[in-house]
Amino acid sequence: MKSILKAILAAMLLSVLPLALAQDAASDVSKGAKDTGKATDKAAKSTGHATKVAAKDTAKGTEKGVDKTGHATKVAAKDTAKGAEKGVKGVGHGVKKGTEKTVDAVK
Repeated sequence: MKSILKAILAAMLLSVLPLALAQDAASDVSKGAKDTGKATDKAAKSTGHATKVAAKDTAKGTEKGVDKTGHATKVAAKDTAKGAEKGVKGVGHGVKKGTEKTVDAVK
């Protein structure tokens, strides 16, 4: 009878062991999930910050590009106007000379 009682007691102790190990595993999974959540939160914050910085830098670069393009356009317009003015003077001078020659030929 003592051996049957010992066997039952041993079986009960061995049946409790998997439950204790399962609870420990569940605790480890819970800790892992919390750590993963924290890492994901940190990564999201870092990504958001980097995106914000990149957007600001892009805006600054675009603004500088627009300013330089506007300045270059202004300079090109002035140069074009000067060139056109010189061209008109040259044409006017040619017309004047042609007119003078025509008048001389008619005389």
